[in-house]
Amino acid sequence: MGELKKPANTQRQKDKAMEYFRGVLSELKKVHWPSRRQLLSYTVVVFFAVAIVSILMWIVDSGLNAALTKLLP
Repeated sequence: MGELKKPANTQRQKDKAMEYFRGVLSELKKVHWPSRRQLLSYTVVVFFAVAIVSILMWIVDSGLNAALTKLLP
């Protein structure tokens, strides 16, 4: 049986992975993170928008259901 050989480019792959993660960390340092207050207000806005869209979809669904119930015997 022959020995298992490591690929020749293992070190190169490690170097590329390290370079990638260094780049990721560098970009994360540039991100403007919202404050706790901003995050809370954004979250409230998103929940409010989801509630409005959900209610509108329920109204449309109920209307279509009622229309189809009257059209189909």
